[in-house]
Amino acid sequence: MGREFIMPGQIVTGSQALETAKEKLGALGTKALIVTDEVMKKLGNLDIVTKALDEQNIAYEVYTGISGEPTDTMIETGLSIYQSTGCDFLIALGGGSPIDSMKAIAALAANGGSISDYMGKVIGGKLAPMAAIPTTAGTGSEATQFTIITDTKKDIKMLLKGAVLMPDLAIIDPQFTMTAPPKITAATGLDALTHAMEAYTSRKAQPLSDVFALSAVKRIFTYLPTAFHDGKNVEAREQMSIAALEAGIAFNNSSVTIVHGMSRPIGALFHVAHGISNAMLLKACFTFALDGAYERFGIMGREIGVATEEDSDEEASRKFLEAVIGICKELEIPTLEEYGIDKEKFFSVIDKMASDAIDSGSPANTQKAVSVEDVKQIYKNLWE
Repeated sequence: MGREFIMPGQIVTGSQALETAKEKLGALGTKALIVTDEVMKKLGNLDIVTKALDEQNIAYEVYTGISGEPTDTMIETGLSIYQSTGCDFLIALGGGSPIDSMKAIAALAANGGSISDYMGKVIGGKLAPMAAIPTTAGTGSEATQFTIITDTKKDIKMLLKGAVLMPDLAIIDPQFTMTAPPKITAATGLDALTHAMEAYTSRKAQPLSDVFALSAVKRIFTYLPTAFHDGKNVEAREQMSIAALEAGIAFNNSSVTIVHGMSRPIGALFHVAHGISNAMLLKACFTFALDGAYERFGIMGREIGVATEEDSDEEASRKFLEAVIGICKELEIPTLEEYGIDKEKFFSVIDKMASDAIDSGSPANTQKAVSVEDVKQIYKNLWE
Protein backbone atom coordinates (compact mmCIF):
# COMPACT_ATOMS: atom_id res chain seq x y z
CA MET A 1 0.00 0.00 0.00
CA GLY A 2 1.41 3.39 -1.00
CA ARG A 3 1.35 6.02 1.75
CA GLU A 4 0.99 9.75 1.31
CA PHE A 5 3.41 12.05 3.17
CA ILE A 6 2.56 15.74 3.41
CA MET A 7 4.36 18.79 4.79
CA PRO A 8 3.93 22.58 4.68
CA GLY A 9 4.49 24.05 1.20
CA GLN A 10 7.60 25.90 2.36
CA ILE A 11 9.48 25.89 5.66
CA VAL A 12 11.99 28.51 6.81
CA THR A 13 13.85 27.74 10.08
CA GLY A 14 16.57 29.20 12.26
CA SER A 15 17.50 32.60 13.63
CA GLN A 16 16.27 35.48 11.47
CA ALA A 17 13.81 33.12 9.76
CA LEU A 18 11.14 35.84 9.54
CA GLU A 19 13.61 38.27 7.96
CA THR A 20 14.61 35.57 5.44
CA ALA A 21 10.98 34.66 4.70
CA LYS A 22 9.32 38.08 4.70
CA GLU A 23 9.13 38.36 0.89
CA LYS A 24 7.54 34.90 0.70
CA LEU A 25 5.04 36.13 3.31
CA GLY A 26 4.24 39.26 1.30
CA ALA A 27 3.76 37.22 -1.87
CA LEU A 28 0.82 35.27 -0.42
CA GLY A 29 -1.75 38.02 -1.07
CA THR A 30 -2.65 41.70 -0.86
CA LYS A 31 -4.28 41.90 2.58
CA ALA A 32 -3.62 39.62 5.55
CA LEU A 33 -5.74 38.72 8.55
CA ILE A 34 -3.22 38.25 11.37
CA VAL A 35 -4.73 35.78 13.86
CA THR A 36 -3.09 36.10 17.27
CA ASP A 37 -3.69 36.87 20.94
CA GLU A 38 -3.28 39.77 23.38
CA VAL A 39 -0.06 38.28 24.81
CA MET A 40 1.69 38.47 21.42
CA LYS A 41 0.63 42.10 21.16
CA LYS A 42 1.91 42.89 24.68
CA LEU A 43 5.24 41.11 24.12
CA GLY A 44 5.87 43.09 20.93
CA ASN A 45 5.93 39.97 18.73
CA LEU A 46 2.99 41.28 16.71
CA ASP A 47 4.93 44.49 15.91
CA ILE A 48 7.76 42.41 14.42
CA VAL A 49 5.32 40.77 11.99
CA THR A 50 3.42 43.94 11.06
CA LYS A 51 6.75 45.69 10.42
CA ALA A 52 7.70 42.92 7.95
CA LEU A 53 4.39 43.54 6.13
CA ASP A 54 4.67 47.34 6.29
CA GLU A 55 8.10 47.14 4.64
CA GLN A 56 6.43 45.53 1.62
CA ASN A 57 3.30 47.70 1.63
CA ILE A 58 1.08 44.72 2.39
CA ALA A 59 -2.18 45.68 4.12
CA TYR A 60 -3.46 43.74 7.14
CA GLU A 61 -6.14 43.46 9.80
CA VAL A 62 -5.30 42.13 13.27
CA TYR A 63 -7.54 39.78 15.26
CA THR A 64 -6.26 39.31 18.82
CA GLY A 65 -9.35 37.50 20.13
CA ILE A 66 -7.86 34.03 20.59
CA SER A 67 -7.84 33.81 24.37
CA GLY A 68 -7.05 30.26 25.43
CA GLU A 69 -7.93 27.19 23.38
CA PRO A 70 -10.05 28.14 20.35
CA THR A 71 -13.84 27.92 20.37
CA ASP A 72 -16.48 28.09 17.65
CA THR A 73 -17.41 31.63 18.79
CA MET A 74 -13.82 32.89 18.43
CA ILE A 75 -13.74 31.42 14.91
CA GLU A 76 -17.00 33.16 13.93
CA THR A 77 -15.66 36.52 15.12
CA GLY A 78 -12.43 36.06 13.16
CA LEU A 79 -14.34 35.01 10.07
CA SER A 80 -16.51 38.12 10.12
CA ILE A 81 -13.40 40.36 10.35
CA TYR A 82 -11.75 38.42 7.50
CA GLN A 83 -14.79 38.77 5.25
CA SER A 84 -15.85 42.31 6.10
CA THR A 85 -12.38 43.83 5.62
CA GLY A 86 -11.52 42.18 2.30
CA CYS A 87 -8.61 40.00 3.42
CA ASP A 88 -7.28 37.43 0.95
CA PHE A 89 -4.71 35.50 3.02
CA LEU A 90 -4.03 34.64 6.66
CA ILE A 91 -1.07 34.71 9.04
CA ALA A 92 -1.14 33.03 12.45
CA LEU A 93 1.22 34.23 15.16
CA GLY A 94 1.22 32.35 18.45
CA GLY A 95 0.97 28.86 19.88
CA GLY A 96 -1.29 26.12 18.61
CA SER A 97 -4.45 28.08 19.39
CA PRO A 98 -3.96 30.97 16.91
CA ILE A 99 -2.64 28.53 14.26
CA ASP A 100 -5.62 26.20 14.71
CA SER A 101 -7.94 29.22 14.64
CA MET A 102 -6.42 30.49 11.38
CA LYS A 103 -7.06 27.11 9.73
CA ALA A 104 -10.69 27.06 10.89
CA ILE A 105 -11.31 30.65 9.72
CA ALA A 106 -9.79 29.82 6.31
CA ALA A 107 -11.95 26.67 6.04
CA LEU A 108 -15.17 28.55 6.78
CA ALA A 109 -14.24 31.46 4.49
CA ALA A 110 -13.84 28.97 1.64
CA ASN A 111 -16.65 26.54 2.40
CA GLY A 112 -19.29 28.37 4.44
CA GLY A 113 -21.45 26.91 7.22
CA SER A 114 -20.46 26.72 10.86
CA ILE A 115 -17.40 24.92 12.17
CA SER A 116 -19.41 22.16 13.90
CA ASP A 117 -20.76 21.12 10.45
CA TYR A 118 -17.30 19.70 9.71
CA MET A 119 -17.08 17.34 12.71
CA GLY A 120 -16.24 13.88 11.39
CA LYS A 121 -15.87 15.05 7.78
CA VAL A 122 -12.74 15.76 5.76
CA ILE A 123 -12.45 19.49 4.99
CA GLY A 124 -11.86 20.29 1.32
CA GLY A 125 -12.26 23.33 -0.94
CA LYS A 126 -9.82 25.98 -2.13
CA LEU A 127 -8.54 27.76 0.98
CA ALA A 128 -6.83 31.14 1.00
CA PRO A 129 -3.03 31.04 1.45
CA MET A 130 -1.93 30.56 5.08
CA ALA A 131 1.35 31.28 6.90
CA ALA A 132 2.05 29.97 10.40
CA ILE A 133 4.57 31.59 12.75
CA PRO A 134 4.68 29.46 15.92
CA THR A 135 5.77 31.16 19.15
CA THR A 136 5.87 27.99 21.24
CA ALA A 137 7.85 24.85 20.54
CA GLY A 138 5.09 22.36 20.95
CA THR A 139 1.88 21.79 19.10
CA GLY A 140 3.42 21.36 15.65
CA SER A 141 0.21 22.84 14.25
CA GLU A 142 2.30 24.66 11.64
CA ALA A 143 2.98 21.25 10.07
CA THR A 144 -0.36 19.47 10.38
CA GLN A 145 -3.62 18.97 8.53
CA PHE A 146 -5.55 19.16 11.82
CA THR A 147 -7.26 21.82 13.88
CA ILE A 148 -8.87 21.40 17.31
CA ILE A 149 -11.83 23.67 18.06
CA THR A 150 -14.18 23.51 21.06
CA ASP A 151 -17.89 23.27 20.30
CA THR A 152 -19.23 25.44 23.13
CA LYS A 153 -22.78 24.13 22.74
CA LYS A 154 -21.82 20.47 23.19
CA ASP A 155 -18.73 21.03 25.37
CA ILE A 156 -16.52 18.82 23.19
CA LYS A 157 -13.21 19.38 21.49
CA MET A 158 -13.63 18.70 17.78
CA LEU A 159 -10.63 17.33 15.89
CA LEU A 160 -11.10 18.52 12.30
CA LYS A 161 -8.90 17.45 9.43
CA GLY A 162 -8.14 17.91 5.74
CA ALA A 163 -4.95 18.22 3.69
CA VAL A 164 -6.10 21.74 2.68
CA LEU A 165 -5.52 22.83 6.32
CA MET A 166 -1.75 22.45 5.86
CA PRO A 167 -0.13 25.94 5.96
CA ASP A 168 1.52 27.09 2.73
CA LEU A 169 4.39 28.64 4.65
CA ALA A 170 5.79 27.78 8.10
CA ILE A 171 8.23 30.27 9.60
CA ILE A 172 10.07 28.64 12.52
CA ASP A 173 11.90 31.58 14.09
CA PRO A 174 13.19 30.84 17.61
CA GLN A 175 13.20 34.57 18.52
CA PHE A 176 9.46 34.21 19.10
CA THR A 177 9.86 31.31 21.55
CA MET A 178 12.37 33.11 23.79
CA THR A 179 9.57 34.82 25.71
CA ALA A 180 7.68 31.61 26.63
CA PRO A 181 7.67 31.22 30.44
CA PRO A 182 8.90 27.92 31.99
CA LYS A 183 5.40 26.46 32.51
CA ILE A 184 4.46 27.05 28.85
CA THR A 185 7.86 25.75 27.71
CA ALA A 186 7.24 22.55 29.70
CA ALA A 187 3.64 22.05 28.55
CA THR A 188 4.33 22.68 24.88
CA GLY A 189 7.61 20.75 24.88
CA LEU A 190 5.95 17.70 26.41
CA ASP A 191 3.12 18.01 23.88
CA ALA A 192 5.76 17.78 21.13
CA LEU A 193 7.40 14.82 22.88
CA THR A 194 4.02 13.07 23.10
CA HIS A 195 3.42 13.69 19.37
CA ALA A 196 6.79 12.16 18.53
CA MET A 197 6.51 9.14 20.85
CA GLU A 198 2.96 8.36 19.74
CA ALA A 199 3.79 8.82 16.04
CA TYR A 200 6.65 6.33 16.43
CA THR A 201 4.58 3.71 18.28
CA SER A 202 1.40 4.11 16.21
CA ARG A 203 -0.05 1.38 14.00
CA LYS A 204 0.05 3.95 11.18
CA ALA A 205 3.77 4.73 11.51
CA GLN A 206 5.64 4.73 8.20
CA PRO A 207 9.36 4.95 7.36
CA LEU A 208 9.39 8.71 6.71
CA SER A 209 7.36 9.58 9.81
CA ASP A 210 9.74 7.37 11.86
CA VAL A 211 12.72 9.48 10.77
CA PHE A 212 11.09 12.71 11.99
CA ALA A 213 9.64 11.11 15.15
CA LEU A 214 12.93 9.62 16.40
CA SER A 215 14.85 12.81 15.63
CA ALA A 216 12.29 14.83 17.63
CA VAL A 217 12.41 12.44 20.62
CA LYS A 218 16.22 12.70 20.79
CA ARG A 219 16.23 16.47 20.38
CA ILE A 220 13.57 16.98 23.06
CA PHE A 221 15.25 14.80 25.69
CA THR A 222 18.50 16.69 24.99
CA TYR A 223 17.23 20.28 24.91
CA LEU A 224 13.84 20.60 26.67
CA PRO A 225 15.23 20.52 30.24
CA THR A 226 17.69 23.30 29.28
CA ALA A 227 14.96 25.41 27.65
CA PHE A 228 12.82 24.93 30.77
CA HIS A 229 15.55 25.90 33.27
CA ASP A 230 17.16 28.62 31.12
CA GLY A 231 14.70 30.22 28.70
CA LYS A 232 17.39 32.56 27.34
CA ASN A 233 19.45 29.66 25.98
CA VAL A 234 19.26 30.34 22.24
CA GLU A 235 20.53 26.94 21.14
CA ALA A 236 17.99 25.07 23.29
CA ARG A 237 15.15 27.26 21.98
CA GLU A 238 16.25 26.79 18.37
CA GLN A 239 16.57 23.02 18.76
CA MET A 240 13.14 22.80 20.46
CA SER A 241 11.55 24.80 17.62
CA ILE A 242 12.90 22.28 15.14
CA ALA A 243 11.87 19.33 17.35
CA ALA A 244 8.27 20.58 17.57
CA LEU A 245 8.18 20.93 13.79
CA GLU A 246 9.62 17.41 13.33
CA ALA A 247 7.09 15.97 15.79
CA GLY A 248 4.26 17.76 13.99
CA ILE A 249 5.37 16.37 10.63
CA ALA A 250 5.66 12.90 12.21
CA PHE A 251 2.19 12.63 13.75
CA ASN A 252 0.56 14.38 10.82
CA ASN A 253 1.70 11.50 8.61
CA SER A 254 1.36 8.70 11.17
CA SER A 255 -1.10 9.52 13.97
CA VAL A 256 -1.40 10.04 17.69
CA THR A 257 -2.56 7.18 19.92
CA ILE A 258 -4.04 6.56 23.36
CA VAL A 259 -2.49 9.55 25.21
CA HIS A 260 -4.09 12.17 22.95
CA GLY A 261 -7.35 10.23 22.84
CA MET A 262 -7.58 10.32 26.64
CA SER A 263 -6.14 13.80 27.01
CA ARG A 264 -8.79 15.71 25.03
CA PRO A 265 -11.74 14.82 27.34
CA ILE A 266 -9.72 15.90 30.42
CA GLY A 267 -8.98 19.18 28.65
CA ALA A 268 -12.59 19.71 27.61
CA LEU A 269 -14.19 18.94 30.98
CA PHE A 270 -11.57 20.21 33.45
CA HIS A 271 -9.92 22.97 31.39
CA VAL A 272 -6.42 21.56 31.72
CA ALA A 273 -3.96 22.88 29.11
CA HIS A 274 -3.45 20.27 26.39
CA GLY A 275 0.29 19.70 26.93
CA ILE A 276 -0.21 19.28 30.68
CA SER A 277 -3.07 16.79 30.33
CA ASN A 278 -0.91 14.77 27.90
CA ALA A 279 1.99 14.79 30.34
CA MET A 280 -0.26 13.75 33.26
CA LEU A 281 -1.26 10.67 31.25
CA LEU A 282 2.13 9.56 29.94
CA LYS A 283 3.08 7.22 32.79
CA ALA A 284 -0.31 5.49 33.05
CA CYS A 285 -0.88 5.23 29.29
CA PHE A 286 2.61 3.99 28.44
CA THR A 287 2.59 1.51 31.35
CA PHE A 288 -0.49 0.06 29.63
CA ALA A 289 0.82 0.30 26.03
CA LEU A 290 4.42 -0.85 26.57
CA ASP A 291 3.97 -4.61 26.10
CA GLY A 292 2.23 -4.04 22.76
CA ALA A 293 5.31 -2.34 21.29
CA TYR A 294 8.41 -3.33 23.27
CA GLU A 295 10.57 -3.14 20.15
CA ARG A 296 9.54 0.44 19.34
CA PHE A 297 9.74 1.75 22.92
CA GLY A 298 13.05 -0.07 23.27
CA ILE A 299 14.51 1.65 20.21
CA MET A 300 13.55 5.04 21.70
CA GLY A 301 15.28 4.03 24.95
CA ARG A 302 18.50 3.23 23.08
CA GLU A 303 18.27 6.33 20.89
CA ILE A 304 18.15 8.68 23.91
CA GLY A 305 20.98 6.76 25.61
CA VAL A 306 19.17 5.37 28.66
CA ALA A 307 19.36 1.78 27.35
CA THR A 308 22.09 -0.15 25.52
CA GLU A 309 22.23 -2.79 22.79
CA GLU A 310 22.75 -5.36 25.57
CA ASP A 311 19.28 -4.63 27.00
CA SER A 312 16.36 -6.69 25.73
CA ASP A 313 13.57 -4.72 24.05
CA GLU A 314 11.48 -5.14 27.20
CA GLU A 315 14.28 -3.85 29.47
CA ALA A 316 15.06 -0.98 27.10
CA SER A 317 11.41 0.03 26.90
CA ARG A 318 11.10 0.03 30.71
CA LYS A 319 14.18 2.24 30.93
CA PHE A 320 12.61 4.55 28.36
CA LEU A 321 9.40 4.76 30.41
CA GLU A 322 11.49 5.70 33.48
CA ALA A 323 13.13 8.49 31.43
CA VAL A 324 9.69 9.78 30.38
CA ILE A 325 8.52 9.78 34.02
CA GLY A 326 11.79 11.52 34.94
CA ILE A 327 11.45 14.37 32.44
CA CYS A 328 7.84 14.98 33.58
CA LYS A 329 9.10 15.24 37.19
CA GLU A 330 11.95 17.55 36.21
CA LEU A 331 9.50 19.81 34.37
CA GLU A 332 7.23 19.91 37.45
CA ILE A 333 4.14 18.37 35.84
CA PRO A 334 1.40 18.18 38.50
CA THR A 335 -0.86 15.20 39.16
CA LEU A 336 -4.61 15.66 38.68
CA GLU A 337 -4.89 16.11 42.44
CA GLU A 338 -2.08 18.68 42.61
CA TYR A 339 -3.73 20.53 39.72
CA GLY A 340 -6.82 20.93 41.92
CA ILE A 341 -9.19 18.55 40.14
CA ASP A 342 -11.90 17.12 42.40
CA LYS A 343 -11.62 13.32 42.56
CA GLU A 344 -15.35 12.66 42.97
CA LYS A 345 -16.22 14.94 40.08
CA PHE A 346 -13.55 13.23 37.95
CA PHE A 347 -14.84 9.74 38.76
CA SER A 348 -18.42 10.84 38.00
CA VAL A 349 -17.48 11.60 34.36
CA ILE A 350 -15.08 8.70 33.69
CA ASP A 351 -17.69 6.86 31.60
CA LYS A 352 -18.29 9.92 29.41
CA MET A 353 -14.56 10.63 29.04
CA ALA A 354 -13.81 7.02 28.14
CA SER A 355 -16.47 6.91 25.42
CA ASP A 356 -15.33 10.33 24.07
CA ALA A 357 -11.73 9.07 24.04
CA ILE A 358 -12.63 5.91 22.10
CA ASP A 359 -14.90 7.88 19.74
CA SER A 360 -11.99 10.19 18.84
CA GLY A 361 -10.36 7.22 17.06
CA SER A 362 -6.88 7.93 18.44
CA PRO A 363 -6.70 5.03 20.94
CA ALA A 364 -7.31 2.56 18.08
CA ASN A 365 -3.92 3.57 16.61
CA THR A 366 -2.13 2.13 19.68
CA GLN A 367 -0.29 -1.09 18.80
CA LYS A 368 -2.00 -2.84 21.73
CA ALA A 369 -5.78 -3.23 21.45
CA VAL A 370 -7.57 -0.71 23.69
CA SER A 371 -11.10 -1.27 25.02
CA VAL A 372 -13.39 1.26 26.67
CA GLU A 373 -12.85 -0.67 29.94
CA ASP A 374 -9.07 -0.27 29.57
CA VAL A 375 -9.50 3.49 29.17
CA LYS A 376 -11.71 3.70 32.27
CA GLN A 377 -9.11 1.78 34.27
CA ILE A 378 -6.27 4.06 33.10
CA TYR A 379 -8.31 7.12 34.16
CA LYS A 380 -8.71 5.53 37.60
CA ASN A 381 -4.98 4.71 37.75
CA LEU A 382 -4.19 8.43 37.54
CA TRP A 383 -5.25 8.69 41.19
CA GLU A 384 -2.95 5.97 42.54
